Amino acid sequence: MGEAGTSGRRDELSKTMNSERWLGLVLAGGRSSRFGGEKAVALLHGRPLMTWCADALGDACSVVAVNIRRGGETETLAHSLGLDVIFDDPNYPVGPLAGVAAGLVWAEAPGFDGLVTLPCDTPLVGATQIEILIAALGDAPAAYAVGPNGPHPLCAVWRTRLAADVAAALAGADHPPVRDFLAKIGARAVYFDEARSFWNVNRPEDLARLEAAL
Repeated sequence: MGEAGTSGRRDELSKTMNSERWLGLVLAGGRSSRFGGEKAVALLHGRPLMTWCADALGDACSVVAVNIRRGGETETLAHSLGLDVIFDDPNYPVGPLAGVAAGLVWAEAPGFDGLVTLPCDTPLVGATQIEILIAALGDAPAAYAVGPNGPHPLCAVWRTRLAADVAAALAGADHPPVRDFLAKIGARAVYFDEARSFWNVNRPEDLARLEAAL
């Protein structure tokens, strides 16, 4: 598995961002079973979690969409914000890689170079972290964030040429672990020194702690 640090990447950033076209995708199609409701519409400082991620992606990507389950408040919110909405292929096993697959198909059709994904429960990831991931990608097929507390495989950038590989990984009955898929394709790990940006909101108490910390 490739590795990259974040230092010394800023000189590459401008060139990469100007020469390639990226589409952003908020992953909000999970069941949110630990949260007890639709996580994407939960409020942090008066703003739905989904909008924090969408705004960060909008600062770094040409277009932003949301991957969601059909029906519900998340879909209504996405439409109200004017965001494109995409759904998982029903033939795939349920899981986040199915959302990535849908995003890659969506990005590949108009000829975009790559897809940037953020889970809806990582509201503090900003444009800076996204741009570092893009700059660190180089010739790798994908790159993902690793913080002091471990990897964040869905805070990632993906070349659109991976669409067929992701589809093949989802051809079986079981959803493969995203980390295993990234390792298999030789994705690049991009290390960040601080954990705060990648704080996950998995449960209501996580959201309460984050609200207090902010």
